[in-house]
Amino acid sequence: MMLFIKRVLLLSVALCATQAAHAIPAFAQQTGQACEECHVGAFGPQLKPYGRDFKLYGYVSSDGERHLPRVAITLQSGFTRTAEDQPGLGPGFAPNNNASLAQQVSLYYGGRITPTIGAFIQTTYDGEARQLFWDNTDIRSSREVKLLGYDSVVGVTFNNSPTVQDLWNSTPVWGYPYNGSAVAPAPAAASLIDGGLGAQVVGLGAYAMVNSWIYAEATAYQGLSARARNAAGVGPQQGGPADVYDGLLPYYRVAVQHELTESHYFEFGAFGISADRFPAGDRSSGMLDHVRDRAIDANYQFIGNPDHFVSAHATLIDEDLTLDASRVLNGTQARGNLRTARADISYSFRNRWTPTVQIFETTGSPDAALWGTASGSPNSRGVLTELAYVPFGHGDANWPWFNVRFSLQFTAYSRFDGSTAGASGHNSLYFSIWSAFAPFYAFEPHH
Repeated sequence: MMLFIKRVLLLSVALCATQAAHAIPAFAQQTGQACEECHVGAFGPQLKPYGRDFKLYGYVSSDGERHLPRVAITLQSGFTRTAEDQPGLGPGFAPNNNASLAQQVSLYYGGRITPTIGAFIQTTYDGEARQLFWDNTDIRSSREVKLLGYDSVVGVTFNNSPTVQDLWNSTPVWGYPYNGSAVAPAPAAASLIDGGLGAQVVGLGAYAMVNSWIYAEATAYQGLSARARNAAGVGPQQGGPADVYDGLLPYYRVAVQHELTESHYFEFGAFGISADRFPAGDRSSGMLDHVRDRAIDANYQFIGNPDHFVSAHATLIDEDLTLDASRVLNGTQARGNLRTARADISYSFRNRWTPTVQIFETTGSPDAALWGTASGSPNSRGVLTELAYVPFGHGDANWPWFNVRFSLQFTAYSRFDGSTAGASGHNSLYFSIWSAFAPFYAFEPHH
C-alpha cells in the first residue's frame, strides 16, 4: 500500500510541476478566490454560502478580468480493503486489497460561457469499468428581478441528472459521501432519484430564489434513447437492457433557507419526481411501472468562524412503486415501497482537517423478484466515518494551482440486504487521493 501511495504522490507532483492547478481550478480562476471560499474543507463539492450563490447566479460571477476558457482535470486514486474477500469482482481485480491509480479521471468545463450563461460540464473515464462517459452537467442562466416586491433571482437550467442543479449537499448527486470506492460492497436497493437517472435523462427547468428565503424549481426530464445513451457512454454494460421511460418525468424542488445570525445558517426543503417506465425496455406486456419519489431534507452550517466550520445534512426519501409491468414480466408484487434515510455531520478545522460521521438506513417491502437479494428484503443500515485532509486550496497555499484531498473512510454495516448475520463481512476501509489541477493555462488568483 505504501508503494501505491508513493506512486500516486509522485504522479500528482509531476502533473502539476509544469502546469498550474486549483480545485475546481476553473471556478477559482474565474472568481479569483481560493477553494476555501466556496467549499467546506477547501475542496468540493460541499458548498459554503459563497459557493451556493455562485451556482444560483449561473456560474458567471468573476473578478472582472478576462480569462481563457476554463478547463480542469481531477484524478481519483484509491485502495479498498473489505472485511471478507469478494470473489467474482471481475478481470483485473483481486478478491481483496484492491488498489487503483486511476479509479476515475474527469475533465471539466466550468464557469462563464457568456456574460449571462454559465456551465458545469463533466466527462469522466471510469478506470474500473474502462469506460468513458458523459457525467454531471448543469448549464444555466439567471437574472435579478423583483418578485412580489422582493429582490429575487430567477433562472433556467438544462441538466442531465435530477438534483445535479441543487444548491445543497443534502440531495443525492452532491450528497455525502462525496467520493467512494468502486469495488466496496454496496446495498442492492436504491430509489430512482438516488442516482438511478444520472446521465440517463436531460431536463429543462426554471427556478427562483425570493428574498434569499424561498427557493422553488420545476424541471421536466426526458429519457435518452438507447442510441443517445450508448453515444454518451452511459448505456448498460453488464446489467442487461436499461429501463425505458415513457413521456416526461416531472421534478420539483422547494426550500426555505436563512442565516439566523452571522453564525448560523439553515435550510429545510422537499423534492421529488414521478416516472412511468418499461422495465428493461420490455413493452411486451403493454403495461408500465409507475415510480413516485418524495423527499424532505435539512441543512445546518455554523459559519461564524472561518477556522471552525460545522455542517450537518439530513435526507429522507420515500419511494412508492406501482409495478403493473414488472408483476407480469418478472413476478414481482403489485406494489412496493422503499425508504432511505441519511444524516451526516462534519467539522472542518481551518479548512484542512475534516472528520465526518454519517448514519444511513434503507427499509422497504419484501420482494425477492424486485430487489434481487437473497433474503428478499432491501433493508440495510450502517455508519460511515471519514477523516479528510486538504493541504492546499487556501489563500496562503504555497501551491495555489494544485489541490488534493486525502481521505480515509470506514463503512460498518449492522444489516446488509436484509440480513444481520454476516453483515459485518461487508465492512470496508477505503483510502483515497483526489487531486485537481488545470493543465491548459495558468493564471495567478487574487487573494
